[in-house]
Amino acid sequence: MFDLSIWKLLVLAVIALVIFGPNELPKIASQAGRALRDLRKIAEGAKNDLREGLGPEFSDFDIDDLNPKRFVQKHLLDDLNGDAGKKAAPHPMAESPQPATANGTLTDLGDRPPFDPDAT
Repeated sequence: MFDLSIWKLLVLAVIALVIFGPNELPKIASQAGRALRDLRKIAEGAKNDLREGLGPEFSDFDIDDLNPKRFVQKHLLDDLNGDAGKKAAPHPMAESPQPATANGTLTDLGDRPPFDPDAT
C-alpha cells in the first residue's frame, strides 16, 4: 500500500528518534497503536451498522467492492482473465453488417448511403 522498504522504515525510525528522543518515543508509539486500534474498531462498527441497515437481501454484499480499484478489477479484469480458455463473445461492432441502401443493395464499408427523403 505505501511501498515502504526496510531502508525507508529505518530512516523513518531514526528521524522519529531524533525528533522525539529515546524517552518519548515508546509513549508516542503506544499512543499511535492505540489510535489505530480505535480507528479499526470504528470502521468495523460502521461496516456492521451498514450491513444491518441493508438487511438480509444484501448479506453477500462486500463493502470492499465499493473501492473503485477493486470494482474495476472484479468486473472488468476478472472477466478477461477468467475467460482466457473460453472463446470470447464477439464484440457487437466487430461483425457489423454492411449498410444497405433504400433499394436493398449493399454499400462498401465507409461509404455513405444515398439520401432518402422518405426515410426522414
